Amino acid sequence: MTDQDTASNAIAKLRIDKWLWAARFYKTRSLAAAAIDAGHVHVNGERVKTSRAVHAGERVTIRKSGLVWDVEVLGVAERRGSATDAARMYLEPDPSRAAREAEIARRRAVAATDPRFDGRPTKRDRRKLEDFLNEP
Repeated sequence: MTDQDTASNAIAKLRIDKWLWAARFYKTRSLAAAAIDAGHVHVNGERVKTSRAVHAGERVTIRKSGLVWDVEVLGVAERRGSATDAARMYLEPDPSRAAREAEIARRRAVAATDPRFDGRPTKRDRRKLEDFLNEP
């Protein structure tokens, strides 16, 4: 085996925490490792440890902020690149994407119906409220 074969084998698999960071699911490797330790990341339906190697063709399920990504690993990269490079590292099937987008739309609809407050009332607003509440 040559050095080039060894290098290609090393890149063909990568630690799951590094892959999650390189694929831009998490901002730092420590956040990715914490999510893995908390059980938010599964590979092929099984809970994994941070040191587990991920290969092309495996299915990775990621739960983050109540949203679920179910992706297939297309490739691995040792370094974190641009967002377009990261998007080439995985493929998300349409049902997974549709379910996640439906959940985001549901959250936006709920947020639109919630009352919005701009913060503390001003002195003028407090006086108006006191006048309203103290009316006979």
